[in-house]
Amino acid sequence: MNVLITGGGGFIGSRLARALLARGTLGGEPLDRLTLLDGAFPYELKDPRLQIVKGDIAERATIERVATLDTQAVFHLAAVVSGGAEADFDLGMRVNLDGTRLLLERLRQCARPPRLVFASSVAAFGGELPAVLDDSTTPLPQTSYGTQKVVAEYLVADYSRKGFLDGRALRLPTIVVRAGKPNAAASSFASSVIREPLNGEVCDCPVAPDTGVWLLSPRRVVEAFIHALELPSPAWGVNRVVNLPGITATLEEMLGALSKVAGAKVAQRVAWKPDARIQAIVKTWPVSFRTPRALQMGFHADADVETIIRNYIADENVRVR
Repeated sequence: MNVLITGGGGFIGSRLARALLARGTLGGEPLDRLTLLDGAFPYELKDPRLQIVKGDIAERATIERVATLDTQAVFHLAAVVSGGAEADFDLGMRVNLDGTRLLLERLRQCARPPRLVFASSVAAFGGELPAVLDDSTTPLPQTSYGTQKVVAEYLVADYSRKGFLDGRALRLPTIVVRAGKPNAAASSFASSVIREPLNGEVCDCPVAPDTGVWLLSPRRVVEAFIHALELPSPAWGVNRVVNLPGITATLEEMLGALSKVAGAKVAQRVAWKPDARIQAIVKTWPVSFRTPRALQMGFHADADVETIIRNYIADENVRVR
């Protein structure tokens, strides 16, 4: 099977690539070629099945190079993140919307309609929301990033309806804990309040302690991408979007879990320094979901925040300072 990951140089994309290479199969077929597309590759991956391409997803020549006509499976993760898309409207539209449309048009030309898993976001929701969202809640994004994700969801659904491809979209919670450095995502603080204190550094948190976040771990999201692609088409029906399961936690609760895992001294390395721009974005996001459809389809949430932190320490070989 020939597989493409856009955003393959990113934190989730690189982990997904490693998982696919390790398992060696996808959808019951051997993995013959795995192509990764991104603007940069800070992570080193080597495998004879691997093709790494540095390029711009919004350039037609790049898309034609990586999405060959024998491509059978695509994980579309490439995106300008939430804070970046809000700060630079044109860049967000070019990458998140125009780049997605170019990719879909190229996949339309494939010898056989490929399966595609699209990384959407719970930023699809906003405005006046119920205390607990469910599968019937109508998307009403309040950021440019969320709007771009919802438009792309509809494009994936329509290309699937027309038989051009077999698309599936996952609305991702905030992924915690992300290794590395903070990025431009408005949700970056949710990883920083765990990651930086564990590294012996002080973290300036831009939102209040009672701010709630809908969370999913890197382990679970990689599992979700693979499971989503391997599900048969009838399991999706006409609804090609699913809200992934997660857990709700406030920043205060996350630091409580950090204290239990690593000690109170570590958890005390968080300083509360409000940032009005970040707060304005984050307050539009939903905090709690009921996800019966996702659970019925075989997706899973993490057990609790403590488990997420312990898994991060193990997966990243973190030495607590």
